[in-house]
Amino acid sequence: MSTTVRVNAAPSGDRLEPAVLKLGAVLVLGTILAVLDSTIVNVGIESIRRDFDSTLATVQWISTGYLLAFALVAPVSGWATNRFGAKRTWMVSVACFVIGSALCGLAWSAASLIAFRVLQGIGGGLIQPIGQSMIAQAAGPRRIGRVMSLLIIPLTFAPALGPVIGGILIGTLSWQWIFYINIPLGAITLLLAARVLPATPPEGGQKLDLLGLLLISPGLAALIYGFAETGNGHGFEDTVVHAPVAVGALLLVAYVVHALRSKGSPVLDLRLFARRAFSNAILTSFLVGAALFSSMFMLPLYYQQARGQDALHAGLLLIPQDIGIAVAMFFAGKLTERFGLRPVLLVGIALSMAGTLAYTQVGSEPSEILLTLGLFVRGAGLGAAMNPMVTAVFQSVEPQQMPQAAGINNVVHRIGGSLGTATLVIVLQHQVAGAAPADAFATAFCWALGISALTLLPALALPGRPRT
Repeated sequence: MSTTVRVNAAPSGDRLEPAVLKLGAVLVLGTILAVLDSTIVNVGIESIRRDFDSTLATVQWISTGYLLAFALVAPVSGWATNRFGAKRTWMVSVACFVIGSALCGLAWSAASLIAFRVLQGIGGGLIQPIGQSMIAQAAGPRRIGRVMSLLIIPLTFAPALGPVIGGILIGTLSWQWIFYINIPLGAITLLLAARVLPATPPEGGQKLDLLGLLLISPGLAALIYGFAETGNGHGFEDTVVHAPVAVGALLLVAYVVHALRSKGSPVLDLRLFARRAFSNAILTSFLVGAALFSSMFMLPLYYQQARGQDALHAGLLLIPQDIGIAVAMFFAGKLTERFGLRPVLLVGIALSMAGTLAYTQVGSEPSEILLTLGLFVRGAGLGAAMNPMVTAVFQSVEPQQMPQAAGINNVVHRIGGSLGTATLVIVLQHQVAGAAPADAFATAFCWALGISALTLLPALALPGRPRT
C-alpha cells in the first residue's frame, strides 16, 4: 500500500485547494518550532553557562548535541513514514520535541540540559523531512514550488526573530523560557495537526535496515561533529577534527557499499541516484546548503568581530536578507511553473553571487547601504534558488519515493552546510593570523562566492521546461 498523502483535490491540476494550504500551514508550524528554537538557544548560551557555572566548552554541547541527534535520526525518516504512517510519525516527532523542551527548562545541570537537548534533536530531526514529503505528495510534483512559495515566508523570518525573542525572554524572565515557549506553540501545532492532517495508513511489514542504520547514523554524526569542531577554533590538523571526519567518511563509504548490495529496503535508498535528474537535484541541494549555511554562520560573526555588534544587533542587521528570501519565494513558485526549474535556479544563483560580492569588499569598508543592499539581493537569490531546488528533488522521483527523497535531501543538505561552514571557518582562521579582521572576512566571503559558483554546474543539468 502506498503512503501517498491524499486530500480532496479538484480536477484542475493547477489550483491550490484549501485542504492543501491548510495541511502545509500546519506542517510549517512544526518546522518553525525547530528553526526558531535553534536561534533562540544561541542567544541564551552565555546565561546558561553562568547559571550552571560551567565552561564554554561544555555548554557548546547544548547546540552540538542537538545537531548530532538530528543527524542520527534524519536517515530513518523515510522508513518511519512508510512503517508507521506520515501523520502519526510527524505528530510523535513534534510531541518528542515539545517534551524535550519542557525538560530542558527543568534541567538542573549542564549535563542534564545537554541530554534533554538530544531528545529535542531526535524530534526535530524528523519534523522537516516528513513534513516536506507530506506537502510534496499532497500538492503533486508540479505544484510543490508554488506551495513552498506561500509557506516559506514564516520559515524565513523565524531565524531572524529568534535572537529578538530570546533576548526579550532572557531579559524579562529567565533562560528557561527560551524552552518553555515551545510548549504552548507545540500544543497548538499538535491540536491543529490532529484535525487537519489526513490519515496516512502505514505500509506495514517493512523491516528496519538495522545494519545500514548502524553505519549511516554514526557516520553522519561523526562527520558533522568533526566539521562543527572547526567552529570551536580547531583545524583539520587537530585530532578532534580529522579523526571523527575520517571515521565518519569510512562509515558512510561502508553504508554506500551495503545499500547498493542490499536486496531489501535500505534506510536511505541510494538507488534513487541512478536517476540522473535526482542526482543533479541532490548535488545542487548539497552545494546550496554549503553556500547557505556557511554564509549564515559567517555573516553574524563578521558583524560581531569586525564591526563590534552584539548578537542581538547582528541578528537584526541580517533582516534584509530574510526580506529578500521572502519576496523571491513569493514569486518563485509561479515563475518555476512558467519558465522551468533551470532558468529560475540559475537566476537565483547569480543573484546570490551578486549579493555576496559586496561582502568580498569588506576589507575596504564599504558603506552600510551597499552591504544592506547586498544582503537583500543575496536573500532574493537564495529564495529564488531554494524553490526550484526542492521542486527538482521531488519531481525526479515517483510519489511513493518522496519520503526517501526527502530524507536523502535533508541529510545531504545538512552535510553540505557542515562542510561549507567548516571550509570558511578554516579559511578565516588562517587569514586572521596575518591580516586585519575585515580583510580576513573578505577572503572568507570570496570562498563563499566560489562555492556559490560551483552550484551553477549541476544546476545547468536540471530540466529547462516545466514537467507536465
